[in-house]
Amino acid sequence: MGMLGLKIDVDTYAGMKRGVPALLRILAEFKVKATFFLSIGPDNSGRAALQLIKNPLFLKKMMRTNAPGLYGWRTAFYGTLLKAPLIALSFPDIVGEILDDGHEVQFHAWDHRRWQDELPHKSADWVKDWFAKGIAGFEKITGAKPTAFGAPSWLIDERVLRIVGEYEFAYLSCTRARSPFIHEIANILEIPSDLPCFEELDRSTAVTTLAGLINDGGDHVLPVHAEVEGGILQNQFRELLSAVCGGVSLLPLRELKDKLKISELPVRKYRMELLRGRHSPCAV
Repeated sequence: MGMLGLKIDVDTYAGMKRGVPALLRILAEFKVKATFFLSIGPDNSGRAALQLIKNPLFLKKMMRTNAPGLYGWRTAFYGTLLKAPLIALSFPDIVGEILDDGHEVQFHAWDHRRWQDELPHKSADWVKDWFAKGIAGFEKITGAKPTAFGAPSWLIDERVLRIVGEYEFAYLSCTRARSPFIHEIANILEIPSDLPCFEELDRSTAVTTLAGLINDGGDHVLPVHAEVEGGILQNQFRELLSAVCGGVSLLPLRELKDKLKISELPVRKYRMELLRGRHSPCAV
């Protein structure tokens, strides 16, 4: 029986407020556990408006995925016309519910939007401060340090890998790769997302496409977004879980890590590539 790791990214205030509770209900319904990577600090989603002008692929993605339906209209103005609300820090009760339900919680971001849009132009000191703020916030709401990091939008660079090496992370989940490996620069285990996201696929065939990939007998990691599978694609997510439960073992990434023979994994260096359905390059 293959294994399927569920990696759930929480990117926005709306995703934390509405998407996470919806996903918790779905996961409880199927009696499975997942890993939630939380954005801790401000939701500056409104700054994405700049990308609509700069990046035609971003505009195309927003239209294809029905962005207003995914995120809500208020999200489009956070950090610009509306004050940027804190994401996980605004909902300690929901974070507590995730933990009480037995799911894994890890660190995804301090400011997701600015990392996604501005990382290549920021200094190493900015990156260090971003991690310091995010991890301090993570400790405040969970009472513990994170043991893993999943980069926003699968965007990293060599500075990031050197900085994460200063933390005691047991693993990273920062790339879109076919199988786990050891990062050459940081000497840290990488558990990548090897499957496509729902929003990268044709919505009419996404469930059957993903089910076919998952049920091949291998081990996989499915990237899930609170705003998507916890929002307007809840029914499709249920359909997918129904299609794969019983055929694979669904588990959080920490349990997937414990089953790996880490000493036998290859050492690799990431590279950036524009994947089908994405609007900007990802680490692969």
